[in-house]
Amino acid sequence: MRVLVWHWGRLGAGPCFAAGLAGGFARLPGTTALLSLSAQAELLHAAAPPACELPFPTYNGWPGLIGRLAAFPWLVRRAARALAPLGPDLAVCAMPALLDLAMAGALARRGTPFAAVIHDAESHPGDDLPFRMALQRRLARRAALLVALSPHVGAKLLEQGLASNERLLVASHPPFDFGPVPARSQHEGPFRLLFFGRLRRYKGLDLLAAALARLPAGLFAVRIVGSGPPSPALVALAALEGVRVENRWVPEAEIANLLAWADAVVLPYREASQSGVVGAALAAGRPVVATSVGGLAEQLAGESLARLSAPEPEALAACLARLAEESKRPATAAPGTSEAAWTELAGAILAALPPSVGAPRCR
Repeated sequence: MRVLVWHWGRLGAGPCFAAGLAGGFARLPGTTALLSLSAQAELLHAAAPPACELPFPTYNGWPGLIGRLAAFPWLVRRAARALAPLGPDLAVCAMPALLDLAMAGALARRGTPFAAVIHDAESHPGDDLPFRMALQRRLARRAALLVALSPHVGAKLLEQGLASNERLLVASHPPFDFGPVPARSQHEGPFRLLFFGRLRRYKGLDLLAAALARLPAGLFAVRIVGSGPPSPALVALAALEGVRVENRWVPEAEIANLLAWADAVVLPYREASQSGVVGAALAAGRPVVATSVGGLAEQLAGESLARLSAPEPEALAACLARLAEESKRPATAAPGTSEAAWTELAGAILAALPPSVGAPRCR
């Protein structure tokens, strides 16, 4: 079977997720994996880009996006022509993006079914692009299978009428491999705490600021690293001793170094579907402190490196203080491997397809 994995976003976790999932399919017996990323994807211009059989020109900004949408029928035809020599039997949308309906239209022309991995069933508070979910819903209705990365998201897809039990697979988010990260080691100075990701309202940065303010000065060295709009929470964090706010885009090549610096990763979210940061931290052998909201509790269930807290300043502060105390003992967790998890997800997708979808087409 020839499986095409695509994601046409340029930045962030989507291209990494698509590359990881394509690698998982490639390791399945009897399966040939094909990858399609935006030709403008940051990942394709990194030091060691993945093999990409179909780099597809998308856009570089709002004017380019508007132009692509205005020429939508032409975009569908171009995508269909690009698919012809690849001959996929199945396609998988690794993470919904803004031009996916063009790929869906091209696949329909060829009679090729597709599955869609749904990371969020609803927009997060503070997210822009309110029409993104409308596009995702249209894509989801055309998919042969929907893949939710937590029971939390799966339940919402059922509630929304976008999925049925027969065409829904509930899986978990495999860990990203951002390169080798050394095992956590003892060091002088305060406990190193990392928050990494988009600096959005739903990420609970105000909750983290309130929790840190309750803890003794000098107990933690904290880095808040990611991009987002200015906010009172970022101002409050920057005013705390030992906290450094780095509001900037972080290239993928830098993520392994961030995890290597950290003794632990904190996710003080007020709302969540699941988190790719969690998988990366656990694969690097770093403890994770997270609030018990959305799909985070499900994602972290049974993880020895996980500490869950109620989404309240007092509870989060107590959880962080306990972790700092535990850190005085020698670290034993070593970095893990992500390949098996991606292969497991790829196999689960194939196994969940209806029989009529799973069989290769005659060519």
